[in-house]
Amino acid sequence: MGFRPHAARIASRRLLALTVSATTFSILVAAGIAATSIGTAWARPGTAASAKPLAGKIIGIDPGHNGRNYTDPAYIDHKIWNGREWEDCDTTGTETASGYTEARFNFNVATYLRADLVKDGARVVLTRHNNHGVGPCVNRRARILDRAHANVSIDIHADGGPTSGRGFTVLEPVADGPNDKVIKSSLRFGRDVHAAMLARTPMRVSDYYGHDGYIRRDDLAGLNLTTMPKVLIECGNMRNAADARLLVQSRVQRKIASALAAAIVKFLTGR
Repeated sequence: MGFRPHAARIASRRLLALTVSATTFSILVAAGIAATSIGTAWARPGTAASAKPLAGKIIGIDPGHNGRNYTDPAYIDHKIWNGREWEDCDTTGTETASGYTEARFNFNVATYLRADLVKDGARVVLTRHNNHGVGPCVNRRARILDRAHANVSIDIHADGGPTSGRGFTVLEPVADGPNDKVIKSSLRFGRDVHAAMLARTPMRVSDYYGHDGYIRRDDLAGLNLTTMPKVLIECGNMRNAADARLLVQSRVQRKIASALAAAIVKFLTGR
């Protein structure tokens, strides 16, 4: 094909543009800035990593009870040492007037919470992996999380209080030997959980249990035997009609899970 001056001028301009672009890119890289792709916004290195605030963290979740505990009373009624006294291995948990069980609620919230935490970069350890089993006993649940060396853990429950009472309560540990070193941090974590529940869910502070949504408990294996910061959350009262209407909704369960995830991020990162 014959030489065409116009085409040569276009090629020359394109080469000049590419040279300028390459030079500009080199300058930006030297300044610590990189382009993710043509046509996208410039971003500083580390943005992707900072989007996962729980990277490298281990989080423990104990969804209270289990869906078939009622089928084996001999097992769940046998006594275990909770660090201070003897208590039952576990219980069946409570339920709403319509028969929606606490065990199901606990596991649903735990499942949503696990997904949120994994998205934030955490490794999550659960004390049970379905809602159609029996147990494990509450002391074994504590050991599972202790052996995982979790950075923080939470026990998820819903209460079976008087039908007139509403609201959530954060249960906090009392020094009992194994948990002595994590009392202060557990109390701080409890405040983060309390604030997140108020800010992010439709659940109100309990008007029948504890004081202003808090209570200290020294008779629960999960709190007595913990070696990491931990609280137990009674997310609401399943025996109260108004609370029950909220607790059975997947939308509310997701909000509770999101609130707990936010509390964990706040506790571990200060964000």
